Amino acid sequence: MNLHEYQGKELLSSFGVRIQRGIVAQSADEAVEAAKKLTEETGTGWHVIKAQVHAGGRGKGGGVKLAKNLDEVKELAGQIIGMNLITPQTSAEGKKVHQVLIAEDVYYPGDNEPEEYYMSVLLNRGTGKNMIMYSTEGGMDIEQVAEETPHLIFTEEINPALGLLPFQARRVAFNLGLSGTAFKEMTKFVSALYTAYVKSDASLFEINPVLKTSDDKIMAVDSKVTLDGNALFRHKDLAELRDIREENPIEVEAGELGLNYVDLDGNVGCMVNGAGLAMATMDLIKQAGGDPANFLDVGGTADAARVEAAFKIILKDPNVKAILINIFGGIVRCDRVAQGVIDAYKNIGNISVPIIVRLQGTNADIAKELIDNSGLDVLSATEFQEAADKVQEVLS
Repeated sequence: MNLHEYQGKELLSSFGVRIQRGIVAQSADEAVEAAKKLTEETGTGWHVIKAQVHAGGRGKGGGVKLAKNLDEVKELAGQIIGMNLITPQTSAEGKKVHQVLIAEDVYYPGDNEPEEYYMSVLLNRGTGKNMIMYSTEGGMDIEQVAEETPHLIFTEEINPALGLLPFQARRVAFNLGLSGTAFKEMTKFVSALYTAYVKSDASLFEINPVLKTSDDKIMAVDSKVTLDGNALFRHKDLAELRDIREENPIEVEAGELGLNYVDLDGNVGCMVNGAGLAMATMDLIKQAGGDPANFLDVGGTADAARVEAAFKIILKDPNVKAILINIFGGIVRCDRVAQGVIDAYKNIGNISVPIIVRLQGTNADIAKELIDNSGLDVLSATEFQEAADKVQEVLS
């Protein structure tokens, strides 16, 4: 589950991570009030207006602006709220901005020049250990840094049994070229950041940039936080931070129906029971010359109601040119699934795309007979290759 920047910063702050202070606003008038409150607290009259959407690269799309006074705060916030923000991480349509973060200006003058760093905490799946990835090249796309200057990216792997050790936090600060107060501040920042990552059951913390201010404070100026959805039962307070406006509405609807659904950019919808079989089915579709339009696991209870709900979800995608149903009947009997498909087909009506049904397992022969004798425009198959051939046939 993704968090907005302001939510991520609040989470970080609760674990002692220094953050760029800010107040979220839903309208231009609220933005002005937020700016006034920040001015009272911080003493600065300059504020940063940041669009709050689940996507990076907001500045490139015009979603981050600097306001010098309250009039500019109102004007810029009014421009950003309600806009469709298009960034390198959104679709061509972009994402509608419902709220902005009014943040303090932390690039104030002082004895030293401010410096930006990149830092993230994530799981290294190759080693099974958590990892801190960091670089002196903050404020840039880390992909670009990795491609052009890979020697400027450092990693620190943490033994999960021991946790982050003090010498590792010091090594991060040393590799970033820090000394004195900034060195001590960075070690505290790294330790607090890692604690927040572990305690919140996150799958990704990305701070870009981490800022060393002109007076050697270390703070998170941005935050991208992704929480492990499988662990949210342990964090009811964090689960309440979910903003479904930022999610694919079809995926949200499927989740409410108990279906495991991921929207993809293909032309063949698939309905499968079991994640492993679903992945194999997607490979099958590719080999047959199509592209999967979705990942959809209906689970082990593929009854008529569940199959009908899955049908309706798939058919919401206008790009779907065919549907492949691939069910293995172990606990669930194939003939019951077949009857569910027939009933769902009749209840929905006016299904204009061809449907291929492959049922294998318990009572598969009875299931095939039911499908073949249903009188519906449904093609049946029992083998993988047979299903692939039928997919290829309906797409050609």
